[in-house]
Amino acid sequence: MSKRIFIDTNIMLDLLGERKPFYDPIAKIATLAEKEKLTMVVSPISFATVNYFLAKYENSQIAREKLRKFKIICEICSLDEQTIEKGLNSSIRDFEDALQYFSATESDCSIIISRNGKDFKQSLLPVMTADEFLKSLTS
Repeated sequence: MSKRIFIDTNIMLDLLGERKPFYDPIAKIATLAEKEKLTMVVSPISFATVNYFLAKYENSQIAREKLRKFKIICEICSLDEQTIEKGLNSSIRDFEDALQYFSATESDCSIIISRNGKDFKQSLLPVMTADEFLKSLTS
């Protein structure tokens, strides 16, 4: 079974929005997922949020096409009543971060990839940037 990594919304936006200087590391991770060397797991919340920003700064057709292509190389986790309940009762301050965290744990991910590690201070999973994750693969 390949390594399952949870992709936070900001990392997904880095990739699909081609945001420099963050694009290259996540593009390399996406290539690994495309080659089935690992599994990228993403929350449905991230799809909605990324669509909003891409449509705002590009256009809605381009945004949807990018999301369609991305969907092919990732797994979308479920966001159900249990996840919402855990998020609502969590000590994680930001509700969206709580939902992301519990989505990652319930999807058997071994790591969270995010540029906002401080948002996951209470995480039992390691939290790394895309660049840190790539470096961990070579060490």
